[in-house]
Amino acid sequence: MASVSSNNLIAKNTLLLYARMLLLLGVSLYTSRIVLSTLGVEDYGLYDVVGGVVSMFTFISMAMGNSTNRYITYALGKGDKDELNDVVSAACVIHWVIAILILVLAETLGLWFLHHKMVIPDNRLIAAEWVYQFSIIACMVTIISVPYNAMIISHEKMGAFAAISILDAVLKLLIAYLIQITGHDKLIIYAALILSVNVMNRLIYQLYCKHTFEEARSIKIKKNYPQFREMTSFAGWSMIGNLVYLGYTQGVNILLNMFFGPAVNAARGVAFQVQGAMNGFVTNFQTAINPQIIKSYATRDFKRQTQLVFSGSKFSFFLMLCMVLPVFLEAEGILHLWLKDVPDYSAVFLRLVLLISLVSPLENPIGISNNATGDIKKYQIVAGCFNVLIIFFSYIVLKMGFEPYSVFFVQLIITTIVLFVKILIVSPKIGFTFRDYVSKVLFRVLIVTVSSAIVPSILHFVAPTESLIFLIINCMVGVCSVSFFAFFLGMNTIERSFILKRIKRVIGRYSVVNKSNQ
Repeated sequence: MASVSSNNLIAKNTLLLYARMLLLLGVSLYTSRIVLSTLGVEDYGLYDVVGGVVSMFTFISMAMGNSTNRYITYALGKGDKDELNDVVSAACVIHWVIAILILVLAETLGLWFLHHKMVIPDNRLIAAEWVYQFSIIACMVTIISVPYNAMIISHEKMGAFAAISILDAVLKLLIAYLIQITGHDKLIIYAALILSVNVMNRLIYQLYCKHTFEEARSIKIKKNYPQFREMTSFAGWSMIGNLVYLGYTQGVNILLNMFFGPAVNAARGVAFQVQGAMNGFVTNFQTAINPQIIKSYATRDFKRQTQLVFSGSKFSFFLMLCMVLPVFLEAEGILHLWLKDVPDYSAVFLRLVLLISLVSPLENPIGISNNATGDIKKYQIVAGCFNVLIIFFSYIVLKMGFEPYSVFFVQLIITTIVLFVKILIVSPKIGFTFRDYVSKVLFRVLIVTVSSAIVPSILHFVAPTESLIFLIINCMVGVCSVSFFAFFLGMNTIERSFILKRIKRVIGRYSVVNKSNQ
């Protein structure tokens, strides 16, 4: 009964988060089109790369965020209120310290890098400096918000995210309108307005948590050295992975800037904008399932945890494939439909980034399971050593004169290798074998990927994709093809039964509503 209740909660939270994501996706795609058109390719690329310099310093916060999520969820799983209060209080103090530390690093090392290493046109240097300062403040605001966001996720109150996103979406639309009518520097105004939205969101999340969760009302600054030490130790090892991730994502972005200039950064920005929107759908599902993975480990229900990891990995992959397949095939048509001026390399960047993104849905449940154990040293060191090779080989291929997209081939190969390494490390900790994961997850997603790509690929080469109608038809066929083969080839009997029950329940509620309205 507990498993059924948990599954229903996951399904409910997933639907709430999807409603949130659909709203944000529509706004994001529309505003990106307006922002790129209004700012121009050069300023858009400048915003992307300058903001990326600031985000390089957030590896500390990202590591601490992983630690905060893990310890809050673990304490909730155990039902220990005292431990929960200690964790939340310690997390708030630590994140304020991190915010101040990042401010110091950004205003010294980061500012030096901006002026001496970045390729910025002389007439846009002042604008870049304003964007940089606004990005620093936005980064600090995001950091001190982490404990409050972690409380919402750990308590599985996903409706809060959906509700607050309505306001966020309206404000983003307003920003897109304001930068079109302003007579001042549009890039500076855009960065300032984005900062104001971040500040408002932070205040709303904090007020919600203090009103809803007891531990948020009892935050105290106290000397709890054992809790500080345990959380920072976890974060310290987690920091390796986050530092490497930021190193190869923003590092590659900076390499592209150094070798090719801001125009190529704009193409990368467009590709990652689409990838980010797609990742949001999968992240929503995984955000709903992650607390259950950790709570299962806290109660030592390893069978339940393994089931969540296997099903979560497959469902996440299928959700991503539903979007990746049609966009991969129709990249040029979609970009031209979305944007007025498509930067060079955008389509090839997008295709390669989408292939890379198919690995992430499989990695995340494995990583969350490893975090649940609290023993992350080996996992972070080994995976980090492999991932750092991305920036190393990217520099080599660019130095040898290869095209800009070569860096994404490098990332795809190494990311795939790292997935297998992570499975080998984590599987013994929670009671499944590498062979189990390969046969029950990887084999099924491979079969679904190959099978579902056949018909959409044939249609892509036969149909005139320059037509909007055929473009929409091709995308719909891709989604339907993935859904069909995922259901019949990708899922086991239990998973198919759960999906059918949820569909029947939704249809039943719809029928009741219709009868009551008649």
